[in-house]
Amino acid sequence: MSSLARMVSCMLALGLASCSTAGHRNGERVPGWAEGDDQPAPMAPTPVPAALARVSPPSNLSAPTSAASRATRPPPASVISLERQTPKGETWIPLPRWCRTRGLAPPTLVASAQSPTFALCSGNGVLVLRAGSLLVRWDGLEVQLGFAPLMINGQPYAHALDLQKTIQPLLEGGASLRLGSNPVLVIDPGHGGENAGTRSVLGNHYEKDFTLDWALRLQKLLTDRGWQIFLTRSNDSDLALSNRVAVAAEHKADLFLSLHFNSAAPSQSEAGLETYCLTPAGMPSSLTRGFTDDLATAFPNNAFDAQNLWLALEVHRSLLKVNGHNDRGVRRARFPGVLRGQQRAAILIEGGYLSNPNEARRISDPSYRQKLAEAVAGALEGAGRLARTVRSQDLPDRNREAEVSSRRVEVRGTRSEVGGQRAEARGPNSEETSHTAEIP
Repeated sequence: MSSLARMVSCMLALGLASCSTAGHRNGERVPGWAEGDDQPAPMAPTPVPAALARVSPPSNLSAPTSAASRATRPPPASVISLERQTPKGETWIPLPRWCRTRGLAPPTLVASAQSPTFALCSGNGVLVLRAGSLLVRWDGLEVQLGFAPLMINGQPYAHALDLQKTIQPLLEGGASLRLGSNPVLVIDPGHGGENAGTRSVLGNHYEKDFTLDWALRLQKLLTDRGWQIFLTRSNDSDLALSNRVAVAAEHKADLFLSLHFNSAAPSQSEAGLETYCLTPAGMPSSLTRGFTDDLATAFPNNAFDAQNLWLALEVHRSLLKVNGHNDRGVRRARFPGVLRGQQRAAILIEGGYLSNPNEARRISDPSYRQKLAEAVAGALEGAGRLARTVRSQDLPDRNREAEVSSRRVEVRGTRSEVGGQRAEARGPNSEETSHTAEIP
């Protein structure tokens, strides 16, 4: 990309930077893909590099007093105390130097009214970040960092893990998937049998019915395009989370996709699309829903952190074109048990809220579910075309089984909360009755 083109792209990012994202309140049910019986052992002890040294705000740095202040007020640069490391072992890295060493244009200041906001530009897109905020925008999509960027001596700094696990894969395009000419995909229709999932507010069907129909439609579309598709279930039957993971391993799947719909019952106001991938080791999750979030634990699927994020963003972007761009963001979490043991790129989609009358009405429409299937198929086809142009030695080998052992990493750092406080707890699903009616 020429210098002029970079500048034009970065200035366009000003419009993105001016948009704020309100906090989201999550539903009240515990989804069937959380925790469960799938408890892969954490991996073998590996000491974290000295890079992850603690960042210690001084005692006179008081915590923000409100959600609004968390969203807009960065830590004062004059009172930030950093335990500086050698150039190869820094916790916080100045973005101008980081961009320069990778041949990227320097960060462009696009807003400074409340908190300095910068655009990082490459041939792959534009990333907009704000000092003191966990939320960044990648080509218009919301992504959450593990640690809020800091301003130090007038320069923006980012955490080393955020650069490695989020910013670098996106800007440098290093997260492309390795797929052959006939990719293998395992589709997991969430719930099934007595595990019905959430019930539509319209009272006509359960989540398990809609996820299976969505999966069958997607299976046909991709099979017609040369993909090898396997479903974890093809009828109204329940399957343990560990068995869903085993299906993907048995078929040596390139990708794993779990399909779900959401609920915030009894509230009917929540709506929108959420896409999940596993949180990288050492980083805090963007959502916990009351489950333990052990930063010091890595799972087999963490070998695919960059690919997971890339896949989630591509599928999420495509689905937003169908749901009217009602975006609740791409999120990283550790509680989806169906993702943790995967040894391939894997994501989970919450395709809308069955507790919202408008979304429930759309989800109950077969033509809308067909559009959801077409959106996912289109995103996967695009990812497949891109993957076939990438050198295979730069990507994880799907036939190389990741070690399933326990790895403990010492993680240090600080996390700044921004935006409205997002509720992170769901109560148990109150709907217990199985429903097996056919969907028209």
